[in-house]
Amino acid sequence: MPTLNLKPGIVTGNALCELLDFCKAEQCALPAVNVIGSHTANAAIEAARQAKAPIIIQFSQGGAQFNAGKFLDNSKQAASIAGSVAGAHHVRAIAEAYGVPVVLHTDHCARKLLPWIDGVLDAGEAYYRTTGVPLYSSHMLDLSEDPLHENLETCAKYLERMANIEMTLEIELGVTGGEEDGVDQSDLDSSKLYTQPADVLAAYDKLSPIGSFTVAASFGNTHGVYAPGNVKLTPLILKNSQEHIRIKRETEEKPVHFVFHGGSGSTPAEIREAVSYGVVKMNIDTDTQWAFLAPIKKYMDEKDAYLKSQLGNPEGADKPNKKHIDPRAWLHAGEKGIVARLVKAFDDLGALGKFGG
Repeated sequence: MPTLNLKPGIVTGNALCELLDFCKAEQCALPAVNVIGSHTANAAIEAARQAKAPIIIQFSQGGAQFNAGKFLDNSKQAASIAGSVAGAHHVRAIAEAYGVPVVLHTDHCARKLLPWIDGVLDAGEAYYRTTGVPLYSSHMLDLSEDPLHENLETCAKYLERMANIEMTLEIELGVTGGEEDGVDQSDLDSSKLYTQPADVLAAYDKLSPIGSFTVAASFGNTHGVYAPGNVKLTPLILKNSQEHIRIKRETEEKPVHFVFHGGSGSTPAEIREAVSYGVVKMNIDTDTQWAFLAPIKKYMDEKDAYLKSQLGNPEGADKPNKKHIDPRAWLHAGEKGIVARLVKAFDDLGALGKFGG
């Protein structure tokens, strides 16, 4: 078994490459959770501490804007940039306090949102000049709606910039269905949900000479949770893509690090199969949103009689309700819900027990 010596804090550069290689070799993957502020980020880090494993924490453009506060004007992506930078500093500090290695990532940047990543990269380059490490571990460009050559040309341009500060790029080939963060692909032609091995080879040829990258290849993935039978995952696409590159370029057995988007609602068998083909990261958002809400709703239902006013409850008309309406009580219930769901995700992904501790 390969060994890792990861330090608490943000995993970047060669350490990140070694972590991805480890996951691929050991046929395990890390959950990637979209966070919107300190409560969800702290819960994700605590889940990793309980699982004794690294975790991937990511901000979407909308999640970063929410972290900054929706009161702020987001013209020219100013709020999203500010929220991304603030979130990075928070996660850095808390990850070290909890003793957890964290891969810090941004999620789904479409072409129209490139000014957001430009601003975060500006901050990352400034941070690198001061500290010798990047602010983020990796960024994702989702240019899957573009023609393949345009997608890869833009990704190569950004990877050249990112490689200079020891960052990894995540790209998307094919489109993830459903709706997330304001992007709705619910009515997409189903053929676009399945990436072709030749496209993965084209990405490999374009990007591997430049720097470190991962590929979110579509194999029927859909954001959200749907009734059984509505989503037809075909993880074999990933195996075929690995084999296609191996034969054409005479590489090792699994030359690509794959990413599983739309992981919420997937069965353990589907997850295990995808991981066996080189998936090292699985995005899980809808399930963690529900895991956050469900305990809060339960709290509100159970404490309903204490939440109608500041004074007065079943114990007396003049009894105060401060301890019940305090956000620290019900928000922490939601945090614990996220922790439990993510620990299960670590188990489903084969990551429990793989990192020692």
